[in-house]
Amino acid sequence: MEYSFHTENQKLNQWVRQMSLLCRPKEIVLIDGEVHQRKALEKEALSCGEITQLNPEKLPGCFLHRSAKDDVARTEHLTFICSKKKHDAGPTNNWMSPETAYARARKFLKGAMKDRTMYVIPFSMGPLGSPFSKIGVELTDSIYVVLNMQVMTRVGDAVLRQLGKDAEFTKCLHSKSQLDINKRLILHFPEDNTIWSVGSGYGGNVLLGKKCLSLRIASYLGRREGWLAEHMLLMGIEEPDGHIEYIAGAFPSACGKTNLAMLIPPAGLKRKGYRIWTVGDDISWMRIDSDGALWAINPESGFFGVAPGTNSKTNPNMVETIKKNTIYTNVLLKPDKTVWWEGADGEVPSQGIDWQGHLWKPGMKDAEGNVIKGAHPNSRFTTPIANCPCASFRLEQHHGVPVSAIIFGARRAHLAPLVYEAFNWQHGVFIAAAMASELTAAQVGKIGQVRRDPMAMLPFCGYNMADYFRHWLEMGKKMARPPRIFHVNWFRSDESGNFLWPGYGENLRVLEWVLDRCNKKKEALKTPIGFIPNLSDLDMTGLHLRSGALEKLLEIDNKAWLEELKSIKGFFKQFDKGLPAELWQEYEALEERLKAE
Repeated sequence: MEYSFHTENQKLNQWVRQMSLLCRPKEIVLIDGEVHQRKALEKEALSCGEITQLNPEKLPGCFLHRSAKDDVARTEHLTFICSKKKHDAGPTNNWMSPETAYARARKFLKGAMKDRTMYVIPFSMGPLGSPFSKIGVELTDSIYVVLNMQVMTRVGDAVLRQLGKDAEFTKCLHSKSQLDINKRLILHFPEDNTIWSVGSGYGGNVLLGKKCLSLRIASYLGRREGWLAEHMLLMGIEEPDGHIEYIAGAFPSACGKTNLAMLIPPAGLKRKGYRIWTVGDDISWMRIDSDGALWAINPESGFFGVAPGTNSKTNPNMVETIKKNTIYTNVLLKPDKTVWWEGADGEVPSQGIDWQGHLWKPGMKDAEGNVIKGAHPNSRFTTPIANCPCASFRLEQHHGVPVSAIIFGARRAHLAPLVYEAFNWQHGVFIAAAMASELTAAQVGKIGQVRRDPMAMLPFCGYNMADYFRHWLEMGKKMARPPRIFHVNWFRSDESGNFLWPGYGENLRVLEWVLDRCNKKKEALKTPIGFIPNLSDLDMTGLHLRSGALEKLLEIDNKAWLEELKSIKGFFKQFDKGLPAELWQEYEALEERLKAE
């Protein structure tokens, strides 16, 4: 069978032809980004049951999608970095040689699109034409993927025009195939600028512009080209005089990253007139500009958020954002064709259709006696950033935004204080490389177990993390005005397990101190681990913590930190001689400071 496909870019034409001969679709359709084409695809997806239309009055433009039971999250054990040398993938990544990976995937992809349409999606991560941005093309047999990519990225003919006749692009191939977990692979070929995904329909495995390109491939490109691709939120804090400063922040899952990115200032600080601008909640691409400072963009145009726990207390701005033009995945369908999840606003519905398509009522239990949830714990929504009430007006700014501070967050019940500042860039890289969180019920592993997650990039770094740490150190040397680096912990608890800090909007009180430190407006106390605030320098207006709580939040337990160093040493040792000497220097200096006290 001959496949006719033609654009100005001959590399693209040739690649589409090669992949179509492998996957054997019945036809090839180019996604042009026009509304009428999207509407036609929505209609087709509705007719075949791939999506369900939700209540057009209460949730206009919204749809529900259900994935397979064993296809509800990123499949990390089937996700590989396929570099030519195993060392280049490093000890924290799954590695497979390119030859083996291509051969194994071809078996699953051969004829996988028979009787299906191959959709060709040209997309841009970042504003079209920005020096930050990268172009990709995803081939997929999933309308769900097409509809989501149109939310999460900039898609269509304008991207092809930007690509032109001979520009390079990331080659992204996806097929649902048989949705068989035993025939599932998510493969990254950094040296080929290529991503292959087969056997999955879950967003994190198949929206190839997201984690796959924007972090795993982009981190590799960033090291080669001299920039950073990071798993970070990007937010602006506007003062009453209109001056805005921007903060980037990296947090492992279950640490409130999205909530922080679009927080609403607490009542006690309203007199100061702060306003929050959300640039992004998940990914930041950062470059050094001619002024010697670090500038950043969010390469995405949508949010791919976790539904459970999202409500008007945790994230009122997100609640407003997802009321229209949103695709929900694996949530509960209520009788009135609206949706619900555990932790949502309002009363628990008396019945509904659960994420697996079964009739559901509160309190139902399975054969093992476990409560059946209406929504999957990793149920999601895909929604345009443009819907967000606090979306930044600089989303399409080609130049990006200047980054004043980088914050790294973790969930530690007793060790890490509420906030502390690194002594300098190198010390900050050490803090970030050693950061760890205690696992929650939503994560795989024993609750309370400490898991190292450097820069919150452990699952997403596309090359050897020892080289990644070195790249961070080198970036710091190139900057005339590097951002200050901080560590925060909203989850410190008392002896009974109760949180000492209320979190959510109150976190702005900590960010205010962070920016004051960046602008040299506040002094700080020097401790063995870094600088912490003077108690009087945190504005507590309107917030009444119980007696001694703030002191406890900022307490440094030297013995506990010396125990922590043993765990850090074990983590660092896996990188052997590849770990930068500067990180061992910081390790030893911290040990000396702790013992001296």
